[in-house]
Parts: sequence; structure tokens; C-alpha cells
Amino acid sequence: MTANAFQNLLNPIRIVVDIVLPPRCVINGTPVEKQGMVSAEAWAALDFIVAPFCDCCGRPFDFEVGDGSLCVECLDDRPAFATARAALKYNDASRDLILGFKHGDKTHAVRAFMPWLQRAGADMLAQADIIVPVPLHHWRLMRRRYNQSAMMAIALSKIIRKPCIPDLLVRIRPTQTQGHLNPGERRANVRKAFAVRKSCMANLKGKNIVLVDDVYTTGATIKECTETLLKAGAMRVDVLTLARVSKNT
Repeated sequence: MTANAFQNLLNPIRIVVDIVLPPRCVINGTPVEKQGMVSAEAWAALDFIVAPFCDCCGRPFDFEVGDGSLCVECLDDRPAFATARAALKYNDASRDLILGFKHGDKTHAVRAFMPWLQRAGADMLAQADIIVPVPLHHWRLMRRRYNQSAMMAIALSKIIRKPCIPDLLVRIRPTQTQGHLNPGERRANVRKAFAVRKSCMANLKGKNIVLVDDVYTTGATIKECTETLLKAGAMRVDVLTLARVSKNT
């Protein structure tokens, strides 16, 4: 069956689904035109990250800076990743969106994220060889039933036509939830928690990797994953997240 024939088969099914389950905004539940869309009211509450921001970690600046400027944290201890970019500042609206996607089974929201991630990560995606999600430990994956980062990475890879290897990185030991930990505790919590799957080593050598996650908070998990990938042979790692915590959040 051709792609067009398959699409024609799906269209009536989608119409029936939309009649039975009318499309609603993934943030506030108000009616929208298509599944996965965000209402105008919810859209207005989202704070998209635009320049100026740190040339390395992507943290937004509150003032104008020159090209290539770094934030204090990156000047003091520059991360191993080349760049990190995020689509949204982490605020009340983006938090509700992400929590609904992550814990509330609103997996259809991934459709709304794709253009946002493409815009935020345009430069890194253009030179990417492989898209890799931050993994969940298998016990947590069993409880949650899906890895939200993997869903974003797979959807993104299909759109930009770059390969995604969802299981290239594995979490080799369970870790505490990071929410209640300070930055130092977060770093210790994830130290040596990740490894590259042996069967994927050859795929990694000399490649540009885009590492995908939902939220950049202190960067502890992202930095540990980055170092693991580089030690295993990746040439470069860039980080793309849906949201990131900024100084004003």
C-alpha cells in the first residue's frame, strides 16, 4: 500500500475519532480544531525562548548581550555538550503542559511540540546524525508505561528524516526523583547512572548526537548523559528540550 493510500484510509478513522472524542487543548481542555493543538488562551500563557540567550546552555538573558556570550554558570564550568536549546521557559503554563504529557497520558500533545522543537533546535538538527532520548530506568518505564523523551525524539526524527535510536542510552541503575534535590545532590544522584548499549557502540562513533529531554532544570541528567555519550565515542552532543528553567522561574 502506498503512503497516499494509507493516508486516505486513516482520514475517515480520524474523522470518527474526532466526533467521538472532540479535539481539546492539551493544556486547558477547551475545544480546538485538531488533536494536539493549543488554544489561543493557552498559547498566550506560553513563554517561548528567543534571543538573547547563553550561546552554550541556552539560558535566556534579561538584557542585550553580544553574539557568543556565555552565562555565569557556563563561564565558570562549561558543560561538555556543544549547545543546549529549549523551546519554552518553564512557567505555570508549560509546567501544566509537560506534566499532562509526562504523567497524564496526554501523549497526543507531542504533535504540538514538533514545530517548537524544530525552531529551537534548527542549527543542531541540521547537522545531527542521530537523535537520542534521555532514558528511563526499566522499573520506572514499567510504572509510567512510556518514555516522554523517547516519544518526542521518535516524532522529531520522522519529521526531519534523521535516525532515532531510542535505546542507545540506557539507565543502568534507578535514581531518586530529582525534584526535591539541590544541584549538588542531583549531580551525585545521576553519577554513573547511564551507559551506551554495547550493540549501539558502532552507531555512535564519530557521530553528532542530539540528546532530547522534556525539561532542562539544573542540567545534571543532561550533563551525565552527554559525558557518557562522548566517552563512548560520539564526536559532538547537542541538547534539545521542550522547556528549561530560567533565572526568573
